[in-house]
Amino acid sequence: MNPRADASPAGAVHSSHVRRFTRAEHWVHRVTGALMGVCVATAACLYIPQFAELVGRRELVVRVHEWAGLMLPVPVLAGLVSRAFRRDLGFLNRFGPHDRVWLRAALRRDKDPESRPAGKFNAGQKIYAAWIAGATLVMLGTGLLMWFTHLTPLMWRTSATFVHDWLALTVGIVLAGHIGMALGDPEARRGLRTGSVSRVWADREHPLWRP
Repeated sequence: MNPRADASPAGAVHSSHVRRFTRAEHWVHRVTGALMGVCVATAACLYIPQFAELVGRRELVVRVHEWAGLMLPVPVLAGLVSRAFRRDLGFLNRFGPHDRVWLRAALRRDKDPESRPAGKFNAGQKIYAAWIAGATLVMLGTGLLMWFTHLTPLMWRTSATFVHDWLALTVGIVLAGHIGMALGDPEARRGLRTGSVSRVWADREHPLWRP
């Protein structure tokens, strides 16, 4: 794979900052994060007795959880109207030799930037994006089976409940790791918040990216 395959179109003006995300991408991430947060919070209220006692009104919590789950794919689908968002989805879906180098360095806990070549998105971000997208679809499918109980046999509903509950726990753990990584990288958070990052950070963390 060409290591410059994650490059953005040429012509950007050289300055101390580079454009990383558009406003559309900012809102896709923000709304998706808010919906995911509602799903996790309501799930906690449904399954952890101490939270359930604090909140009460279980029927309302169930309805909020169901509708937030149904709405989860909407921001991504709406974001497809943005060319920049579609281009970044292409970057996230492209795994090359430099990503394998990045993963080997991560497994060795080698934090030397020269050992972790990355395009616009590193291998960890690509794996996370693919995993959370797949998990969301599975959660949506199993949730629908649990919601429309009259449409499926009891065995299907029981299996769907088992998968939904345990995958929800896994999603919560993975999201906690994702948030922890974000808290440790203020510049990456700034990129999502404002759309721009420092050129120094981009050159250090994503040396194969050519904005």
